[in-house]
Amino acid sequence: MSNPKRICQIIKLKPERAEEYKALHAAVWPTVLATLARHHIIDYSIHHYPPLQLLVATYKYTGDDYDKDMAAIGADEETQRWWKLTDELQESFNKGATGSGGDVPWWTDLEEVFRLD
Repeated sequence: MSNPKRICQIIKLKPERAEEYKALHAAVWPTVLATLARHHIIDYSIHHYPPLQLLVATYKYTGDDYDKDMAAIGADEETQRWWKLTDELQESFNKGATGSGGDVPWWTDLEEVFRLD
């Protein structure tokens, strides 16, 4: 893929769990990071906006089959264990969402309205 696909997503963070969330992400499991890298995810960051308890994630996808790579990430057992920990600290904006890897997206994709390369 010549131009990476850029992804931006948002979710709510449970305010009483913010410090726990930050601590988990200060030491992300190497196996989870390796899975992301193996499936063409680069330049991944998560930002916290405390006044509204929002998390905003951005990353670039450099592969050729986004859906296939996302399914492979979701099928990874260590990633599933990681999501179980982190999902408990979050609240989805999407009605019917039950957690990462479910039928309804857990994080909400945001529309890009401007880019300066």
